[in-house]
Amino acid sequence: MRIVVIGGTGLIGSRVVSLLEEHGHEAVPASPTSGVNTVTGEGVKEVLQGADVVVDVSNSPSFADDDVMAFFRAATTNLTGAAKDAGVGHYVALSVIGSDRLLESGYLRAKVAQEELIKDSGLPYSIVRATQFFEFVGAIADGGTEGNVVKLPDAGIQPIAASEVSGAVAKVAAGAPLGGMTEIGGPEIFTMENWVREALAFRNDPREVTVDPEARYFGEKPGPRGLLPDEGAQLGQIKFADWLPANPPRK
Repeated sequence: MRIVVIGGTGLIGSRVVSLLEEHGHEAVPASPTSGVNTVTGEGVKEVLQGADVVVDVSNSPSFADDDVMAFFRAATTNLTGAAKDAGVGHYVALSVIGSDRLLESGYLRAKVAQEELIKDSGLPYSIVRATQFFEFVGAIADGGTEGNVVKLPDAGIQPIAASEVSGAVAKVAAGAPLGGMTEIGGPEIFTMENWVREALAFRNDPREVTVDPEARYFGEKPGPRGLLPDEGAQLGQIKFADWLPANPPRK
């Protein structure tokens, strides 16, 4: 199959491309660097010609509420329209677990808007909702840092390795459309505080990690279960303690 991967040069997309190629598919990475801009529509119709499947793992360059909503609305409208014109038989998108429960978050509202545009497009589709990636632990810590203290909400979290997210997305892309949604998460449940503390301790980072009742995550207070997958989710096998030694923080 010819599978076009929007965001195919990023953290998830590059791995999805490699996995699909390993299984004999023609995987085409598409991004602004290859002349495909889903927001403006530049190159979108051209890259989707002859595609059997389109996979969207792209993300907004800005997480400001208005910017991220504008990004996902424009990109998804352009992609679904071009996919229908090209006769694409399967539209796959990566989304976030908890999006429809945590609507105080501008980012998660935008992901829900993306999902609704896909559902309403008339295209055969699959949506893969994932928990937070191990790779984001440093950014989450930095986002909650004030001075030498990391302030985080009291929230449960079930993070997953990006490699396992990519594997799940590639498997869905190579299969029949789900006509709905599937969830994936990591094998272990943490509190956000304990997860970040474990990462910082392993990396000899001296910052103190605390729970702050007023702290937010993407503008939202997730609570104990807001970010956790529902029963029946597909769970990864890579444990965070095993992932840490092989993944030093980026300089």
